[in-house]
Amino acid sequence: MLKIVRRAAYVLIALVLAGLGGVLWWRGEAPRLSDIGVAIPGGVSMGGPFTLVNTAGETVTEASFRGRWMLLYFGFTFCPDVCPTDLQTISAALDKLGPLGQRVVPVFVTIDPERDTPAVLGEYTKLFDERLVGLTGSKEQVAAAAKAYRVYYARAKSRDSSDYLMDHSAFIYLVGPDGGFRALFRHGMSVQELADGLKARLQAGS
Repeated sequence: MLKIVRRAAYVLIALVLAGLGGVLWWRGEAPRLSDIGVAIPGGVSMGGPFTLVNTAGETVTEASFRGRWMLLYFGFTFCPDVCPTDLQTISAALDKLGPLGQRVVPVFVTIDPERDTPAVLGEYTKLFDERLVGLTGSKEQVAAAAKAYRVYYARAKSRDSSDYLMDHSAFIYLVGPDGGFRALFRHGMSVQELADGLKARLQAGS
């Protein structure tokens, strides 16, 4: 029992440090909720260049989305609950925005490239939204993208090497047309809350 409790504590700490940015804790600062999601203190870097592969097997970089807003989410196709819930929320929020939502490209980046091949991602993303772009890559490419966005993920222990889950942080990242990070939205937001948050940023143009 002690081992289970200790492991749960380690996972919780890792989620906080990596998902929200460990630098916030090292500086004695805590992220705070705002009217549009999670507010990140000034001076904390988030986002950056990445090189991944889309469902057609083509190389994609952050520059491929330049000129359009991007709603970025990290997860995996075998995720039983969190990922499907957030992807449905993203799709519904963009629908609610109408024409304004057409300016946003929803992007799903897998943190399980071993199983989530381009073909698997292609089938998975269609289940949620035809607009959803699925990205995978080598373990190194995925790790680099996740690190840029301070995403925590780790393979959960399992007796079956082919049947396992992934522990991971769950946040929705809004990236501007210039490729710069704009906002961080938390897991569990309602469709209306996410739509309102996106609308505020898109109309402000920042």
